[in-house]
Amino acid sequence: MSEVFEGYERQYCELSANLAKKCTSAGLLDGEQKKQKISEVKAGLEDAEALIRKMDLEARSLQPSVKAMLLAKLREYKSDLNNLKSEVKRITSANLNAAARDELLESGMADTKMVSADQRGRLLMSTDRLNQSSDRIKDSRRTMLETEELGVSILQDLHQQRQSLLHAHNTLHGVDDNIGKSKKILTAMSRRMSKNKWIIGGVVAALVLAIIIILYFKLSH
Repeated sequence: MSEVFEGYERQYCELSANLAKKCTSAGLLDGEQKKQKISEVKAGLEDAEALIRKMDLEARSLQPSVKAMLLAKLREYKSDLNNLKSEVKRITSANLNAAARDELLESGMADTKMVSADQRGRLLMSTDRLNQSSDRIKDSRRTMLETEELGVSILQDLHQQRQSLLHAHNTLHGVDDNIGKSKKILTAMSRRMSKNKWIIGGVVAALVLAIIIILYFKLSH
């Protein structure tokens, strides 16, 4: 297993356990203390998401056998993170409902008949600004996810290119071996040809000498 992945995993497990404790603590608090605790949990959730992304990138850059096992573990961590987010939403919703109820009571005590046009205008403007901020956050998150997917795709392409280069290297090594064997065969054939030339030359020389001897004896008698 990747030591880098194990490091991220250890950090996430510690952070998740800490966030779960803070969620439980926040549910028992009220007022500013509860808001502060919820802010701490939300900041921790962002760190947890960053660790999840790092683990995902690291897992996808490994060999297929290891990658499958790590991605299975990563799905469990993502499910755990979603549960933490749901718990934070539940606590925040309860807090907002209580705040809204208090605000309505105070507003009713201050003015039981109507809300001024100016207040309604400010409320609408605030709502518009909140909606715009929400849209910007969604756009930023979508861009971040697209960038992350692009990074994962690039890592996968690089891994495939690396495998192709290794295969090409092995093929070239096999070609070098075949060339070496062919060179040895050609050298052996060349030596045999040279040896055969000497043998043929010796045979021809012996025949010529025999013919000369035969002619000498014939001419001398």
